Amino acid sequence: MDQFTINLLFVGASFALYIGIAIWARAGSTSEFYAAGRGVHPVTNGMATAADWMSAASFISMAGLIAFTGYDNSTFLMGWTGGYVLLALLLAPYLRKFGKFTVSEFIGDRFYSPTARVVAVICLIVASTTYVIGQMTGVGVAFGRFLEVSNTAGLLIGACVVFAYAVFGGMKGVTYTQVAQYCVLIMAYTIPAIFISLQLTGNPIPALGLFGDHAASGEPLLAKLDAIVTELGFNEYTAHHADTFNMVLFTLSLMIGTAGLPHVIMRFFTVPKVADARWSAGWALVFIALLYLTAPAVGAMARLNITEMMWPNGGIEGGAVTVQQIENDPQYDWMATWQQTGLLGWEDKNGDGAIQYYNDKNADLQAVAEANGWAGNELTNFNRDILVLANPEIANLPGWVIGLVAAGGLAAALSTAAGLLLAISSAVSHDLIKGSINPNISEKGELLSARIAMAVAIGVATYLGLNPPGFAAQTVALAFGLAAASIFPALMMGIFTKVNNKGAVAGMLAGLIVTLVYIFLHKGWLFIPGTNSFTDADPLLGTIKSTSFGAVGAMVNFAVAFLVSKSSEAIPAEIEELVESVRIPRGAGAAQDH
Repeated sequence: MDQFTINLLFVGASFALYIGIAIWARAGSTSEFYAAGRGVHPVTNGMATAADWMSAASFISMAGLIAFTGYDNSTFLMGWTGGYVLLALLLAPYLRKFGKFTVSEFIGDRFYSPTARVVAVICLIVASTTYVIGQMTGVGVAFGRFLEVSNTAGLLIGACVVFAYAVFGGMKGVTYTQVAQYCVLIMAYTIPAIFISLQLTGNPIPALGLFGDHAASGEPLLAKLDAIVTELGFNEYTAHHADTFNMVLFTLSLMIGTAGLPHVIMRFFTVPKVADARWSAGWALVFIALLYLTAPAVGAMARLNITEMMWPNGGIEGGAVTVQQIENDPQYDWMATWQQTGLLGWEDKNGDGAIQYYNDKNADLQAVAEANGWAGNELTNFNRDILVLANPEIANLPGWVIGLVAAGGLAAALSTAAGLLLAISSAVSHDLIKGSINPNISEKGELLSARIAMAVAIGVATYLGLNPPGFAAQTVALAFGLAAASIFPALMMGIFTKVNNKGAVAGMLAGLIVTLVYIFLHKGWLFIPGTNSFTDADPLLGTIKSTSFGAVGAMVNFAVAFLVSKSSEAIPAEIEELVESVRIPRGAGAAQDH
């Protein structure tokens, strides 16, 4: 059986499972559509939350970014996991106790203002739509490779699949679909990692193999990797090279952005009690840790494998891989396959029949390049988003493992895309239409408007996903920055301070606008290529990149909110009592309901 058929079997079986679950758990009421009837078990909810959380950025893109940068990109791991702890401890239980369906509904009621609710909806839609762009980018990469079609065709196919099960299932269908998707994605991520760790280190646990010895040379694996990449002019893998101030801001932006993500917060509205919200968060951390403890090993081992494949004869002195090897050696078949997607490319620039892979921007390597007659780096394109999906092929693992990874990559991207689209549709139908425009809308009309909003969101995200502002994880980081600057401060002030409605609205608008403008200045207005005035290599403010600015936007939000609140009237007595009742642990088992 050829690899394409194996891929179709794995992907087709997983899709049949997801759509079957969505039909079985079809939402028949607004309570089931928005909050799964508040009847989800904490362990089930923890697993669904983990799938919702571990998007294409985590599964497909994160290890690739770590692989090609090293230690400095460990900020993705630190920011995302640290942020989840913040969410679990500071927000989830209190929001569940408040007893609403959506984040925007909490903000509207807590700040006793329809305007605050509408502004929260706008912030949510902007952050979630940016996030969905990253997911659709991952969907295009995965479908493009494993269905052997172009990246664009893969993206369009993926959009249709998301539409099929997210639009009809609602939160109830999405919850149980995400449980199945978590099982698929965690197996797809860890099984190849175990195989590769055994190949390179003899240790079946990738996280331990990362700090073990390289089986072939007897050297520590990381020391072997450092030696190879520095010989080729790249930065030492295990050392810190980036700007520390920007690194701190980026980590903080990811952390507080995580705690402000509406599609994850919504998951804590689906459990019966406040105590269950805490347990859900704990279980989700366990399920997330299984992947996040493996990701650094996947990145490092893949980088070593790729580098050794490009220099199969022991480094620069032994000579680079030849074009003939790439075309005829079965071990290199993966390169031709990925070349068809447009995400991998090479060119024999100097006509010597070999493909030299090195850092041609390193001045110290120029003398070596000239002496050997090299004409620049000849591995001209290696999209970071393909690394995890290509990893089993690079390591020459069995075909069924490659098919499993295909299903896992798609599960990761589709699970988060569904959660985000549900958050967008809930914001539009429940908070905007029912909450502000037409309070008397029927339940049937509200469900219809939610599904229409979701369909429109899929269309917008698909269109923008064709020309994303960066790799999947980088695009997602921008969304985290927007959530950090707009939603997180409002939630924190709503629970722990006495900021009034005017302060909350001014703060959210200030944080969102200043962050969005900073991102557009660096990534292009509305992410249109060529309309940017600055780049992340040469940012507007010192060393602060667009992906790190969310932390600054959050500070602006807090400052504006407190200043405006102090200069205007105090919050009403009944709102002050409401805030106190949410914060005090008494009655944690008796969460409010609609």
